[in-house]
Amino acid sequence: MSARDVCVYYGEKQALFGVNLQIPTNEIMALIGPSGCGKSTFLRCLNRMNDVIPIARITGDIELDGEDIYAPDLDVVELRARVGMVFQKPNPFPKSIFDNIAYGPRIHGFSSNNKTDMEELVATSLQKAGLWEEVKDRLDQPGTGLSGGQQQRLCIARAIAVKPEVILMDEPCSALDPIATAKIEELMDELRSDYTIVIVTHSMQQAARVSQRTAFFHLGVLVEEGDTDKIFTNPDDERTQNYITGRFG
Repeated sequence: MSARDVCVYYGEKQALFGVNLQIPTNEIMALIGPSGCGKSTFLRCLNRMNDVIPIARITGDIELDGEDIYAPDLDVVELRARVGMVFQKPNPFPKSIFDNIAYGPRIHGFSSNNKTDMEELVATSLQKAGLWEEVKDRLDQPGTGLSGGQQQRLCIARAIAVKPEVILMDEPCSALDPIATAKIEELMDELRSDYTIVIVTHSMQQAARVSQRTAFFHLGVLVEEGDTDKIFTNPDDERTQNYITGRFG
């Protein structure tokens, strides 16, 4: 994906200023910065989640595989199948574990009449999300009955089930304990061989652990972007250095 000169306005207030960013394939990109700096706003631009906010207005260009995702004739439902999203708080549907995974493929026209095909898709998605062994004997039980970490992996499996190209994660571990967080981070590293991942995180340590590239936002401006090791050890901008070392944020 690529973003060129992206600006976002909420009514009269401008939230993002001329963001230019290339998101490389099959890598994890971390978006870091203090609260209110525009990280989540930018993330939501990548699958048009800001469309649901009446006062939001976006200018500039965002492309997926060279295609303008804000083109008037673009199917937004199809876009959100290609660019999935995992939210800060786990949000399983009030359905069974099986139906949580099967819901997306059904909505997006998974047309096989063979029950075995759907069962295989559900199993594969749960396996990729590292959850299969924990839930395979209770697929008919509510997804809301799982622990917080399991619910978040269920949501990741749900996103995977529609075969996206990109997975967006908005602070996916902020509500989880350290053990569940470690499992999600390990899972992200495994998933990047098949998917491009963009993660918003407030944790410097998490960004350093999981990502290959890091983008630092401050006051709605993309200050700096580059190889994660370089951003954390030898950033070009003093503001990046000050944030990473805890002088502000």
